[in-house]
Amino acid sequence: MTSNNRYMLSSVKNALRLLRSFTLEEPEKKVTDLAESLGLGKSTVSRLLSTLESEGFVIKDEETRKYRLGLSILHLNTVLTSHLEITRESQPVLEQLVNEVEETAHVAQLEDMEVIYVNRVECSHPVRILSHIGRRNPLHCTSSGKVLLAFQGEHKVEQYIDQKGLQPYTLKTITDPEKLKMELETIKKQGYAISIEERMEGVTSIAAPIKDYTGKVKYALTVIGPVHRMNPYHPQMIHKVINAAKEISERLGYWRN
Repeated sequence: MTSNNRYMLSSVKNALRLLRSFTLEEPEKKVTDLAESLGLGKSTVSRLLSTLESEGFVIKDEETRKYRLGLSILHLNTVLTSHLEITRESQPVLEQLVNEVEETAHVAQLEDMEVIYVNRVECSHPVRILSHIGRRNPLHCTSSGKVLLAFQGEHKVEQYIDQKGLQPYTLKTITDPEKLKMELETIKKQGYAISIEERMEGVTSIAAPIKDYTGKVKYALTVIGPVHRMNPYHPQMIHKVINAAKEISERLGYWRN
């Protein structure tokens, strides 16, 4: 047993796993659903839910017998996002960018070989897309994911391909490892990535890297919209996205030579 595992409480870990199992697609779940998905006994799940409910982290609907996340989660989210430097520094830049391109913009970061969105400014005519604060998406089929993966180095790229695989989400998803590697090299050279219906049909996006004060790519700025309205290859769009990403980088302390 390692020193880390020695101090790990299984009950706390299971409670956290339970909370993370709620998603936008499945915001409400029954005890049996949770027990099956987590591989735990129903009595264990019931005890965890009762404890979490007492602290406001979950709420039970007495009619449907289903549980959903409680307001205590929202409070923690507010505390976290209000103190995230990237949120503070990117907010005015995102607002200006959305005002100019009239499409929704996000900031994303890499976590556990997935892209997770940490800030978002929505346009006045949004479409239903698979992106929101806290949303996790694959790396190989999203523009933000490809940007973040491109600057991770060959070892990380190989690790992602081996562990995650290149799952096809649409007919346009890149599933050939060599083709993905070639595109990542192109992204590094040109300084931006484009995804057209690779994750979801009818949706396109463009992303550019955001650097921290050390010059390391830590985040990606993304503009996303419907294919019938947004052209990610338009020079003006590319220019605005790259410049906005550079402005956020400078606000984070990166100094361009």
